[in-house]
Amino acid sequence: MMPITLQLDHQRSKNKKMKNKQEKSQIKGPRDTNTVKPVRWDSMEHVRPDFSCDQAEESHSGQPDKVQDQMTSEKLPLPADGQRDQAEPGLGIEQEVTMETVRDRWDSKVEYFLAQLGFSVGLGNVWRFPYLCHQNGGGAFILLYVLLMGLVGVPLFFLELAAGQSIRQGSIGVWRHISPKLVGIGYSSCVVCFFVALYYNVIIGWSIFYLGSSFQYPLPWETCPTEGNRTVKECAASSPTAYFWYRKALDITDSIDETGELNPIITGCLLAAWVIVCLAMYKGIKSTGKVMYFSSVFPYVVLLCFLIRGVTLDGASEGIKFMFYPRLEIWADVQVWRQAATQVFFALGLGFGSVIAYSSYNPRNNNCHRDAFTVSGVNFMTSVLATLVVFAVLGFRAKTIATECVKRNMKAVFEAMSSTPFPDLLINASDVESITLNEYEHWYMIQGQQLNISGYNITACSLEDELKQGVEGTGLAFIAFTEAMTLFPGSPFWSALFFLMLLNLGLSTMFGTMAGILTPLTDTFKTLRNYKFLFTACSCVVGFLIGLMFTQRCGNYFVTMFDDYSATLPLIIVVIFQTISVAWVYGADRFLEDLKRMLDRPVPVVYKYMWKYVCPVAMLGLLGASLLKMILERPTYIAWNREKASKEDLPYPDWALAVLSTLIIVAFLPVPVGFIHSCLLERLGQSPADAEAGYMPCATTDLTPLHTLPPSGGDPSSLLEENQDTRLQNGHIEHFETSVL
Repeated sequence: MMPITLQLDHQRSKNKKMKNKQEKSQIKGPRDTNTVKPVRWDSMEHVRPDFSCDQAEESHSGQPDKVQDQMTSEKLPLPADGQRDQAEPGLGIEQEVTMETVRDRWDSKVEYFLAQLGFSVGLGNVWRFPYLCHQNGGGAFILLYVLLMGLVGVPLFFLELAAGQSIRQGSIGVWRHISPKLVGIGYSSCVVCFFVALYYNVIIGWSIFYLGSSFQYPLPWETCPTEGNRTVKECAASSPTAYFWYRKALDITDSIDETGELNPIITGCLLAAWVIVCLAMYKGIKSTGKVMYFSSVFPYVVLLCFLIRGVTLDGASEGIKFMFYPRLEIWADVQVWRQAATQVFFALGLGFGSVIAYSSYNPRNNNCHRDAFTVSGVNFMTSVLATLVVFAVLGFRAKTIATECVKRNMKAVFEAMSSTPFPDLLINASDVESITLNEYEHWYMIQGQQLNISGYNITACSLEDELKQGVEGTGLAFIAFTEAMTLFPGSPFWSALFFLMLLNLGLSTMFGTMAGILTPLTDTFKTLRNYKFLFTACSCVVGFLIGLMFTQRCGNYFVTMFDDYSATLPLIIVVIFQTISVAWVYGADRFLEDLKRMLDRPVPVVYKYMWKYVCPVAMLGLLGASLLKMILERPTYIAWNREKASKEDLPYPDWALAVLSTLIIVAFLPVPVGFIHSCLLERLGQSPADAEAGYMPCATTDLTPLHTLPPSGGDPSSLLEENQDTRLQNGHIEHFETSVL
């Protein structure tokens, strides 16, 4: 590296030559700067900096502009005095401009892909998608899901990827860059991410608790506990897994009106979950990217292990067959379309701002169009894989339950036959073990009901009825699936594997959710970048303290409330505004042209019509259907009745309705507030003059032909200086066409 004194002498000599050159050019006459086109960086041999919006804002804010090239670590020459004063206030002459960016970047494309995939593939793929398929026509629902994924999901996902990659900002900066009036969209995304993070980490805490409990033999939920010589009544009336979940894990109250004290074990697990998140996020994507190698890949290993084990179980084929049998008549139900669209919406993580945050750390020439299809496709295949696993295992569980039912009923029949002969009711079987489900079903239809008339309590024991008992969410993961694993040989191993998978699925989604909060705020408030670890730690502490409300005995009911209402409607509204702002405010044609220049390839024009018409109409329809459902049906939640040892549907009390309404309003409120605030600033004359200029694409330039560049060995800096078209107005950078050296 050249010593500072030599750099100063060299710079003064260069400045003197530049001054003489300018004096000569003034004698010849002024140069018409309007006819000079900006140079294309990637066509230059000497210097290829990748200049971004956030770097320009950083340089103008008085911070040293550190520009990084992806291809070289070559040092850049110091700017001339006049240029430095004009373009980079606050940059001292003794400071050397190195090719080192202020903004982080992914260390590899693999890390980015795993992070994006880990965020989109979450717990919903394992416990919600299979339930929706089960309840809504099986294979018919999958076809509907694929249709909506192609028409709505992929275009909106591509839009967010492209916006983040082009503008290189979080959700707040992206929409403020398009128009200051839209800044509230980004803040609304941050609020929703915060709400989701609060309860999502509680679910991770539950997974930690079950993971720790899995290292016991036998598993603590395999059998009912006893009080003295008698089985606990609540457990005997339900099941060991249901009792362990509601009484041992949650110690749940009978309704949301009964608060109860904090659950100390779940509180400790919640603290552990927040500590893991903090440690994984404290260095931003540099630390998160490394964690993703395990947290995003491990769930697929577990799912494949469960699939191999599941298809070998007795009853797996019946479960899979029941799952994928198409019932096309459900397409006439509007609510099925609503549920499919909602699942597409949440499966891809649209509106959270996390997709934008992750893509903003990409190089600008990354093929985000291909990424949109790849991530969406893998996400869908993961949902199908999880569905195969779930119904293979649940098919085994259903057949086991039905078989035990047959044994129990036929044992009662044979005992009755020993005292009272019923020769005409005997079935052709020598012992109970040899009776198949088909034989029993045929016998029950003809003769079993006659026994019931005689006073015997004989049940149907139908495999199909067991399969029709759909479960979702925590009921699937912590009760039904857990019960099935107790029937596996080596059940503690499979249980630990399953809950470790849930833990990693939850954490990878949680990392993306936190990125949707931290990235926009650190981009907006520059001082937070200097205290990244402290800001991350404080955010996690606040999340833990507020999250204590979910560790009360009634906490599960609040988790349900937040999951159902804190994100759905606000995110739908956010995505509607996002789509309209790009397709109509900025213009779909202009955006496609920007993407063509950014990707160096044309983008299919079909996206223009998707963004302008199909996606907004579909999202408005989803919003209308969701609002209609809330208006026509009073919101309810599922409570556990201790006396009856069963679940029951209860309406939310008035105060709870006020809380969930507040959640929706608070999450959406930044959108109108941001618009009104921008309009007031504009009316008061305090907004920047370029506020209405709209989106100014940083990545697109008018390309200078190669023959206009200086010959090899020439100094490219002179051409850069002549082509500089950076204007400062009212303290804001108005337009970027070339990099500022």
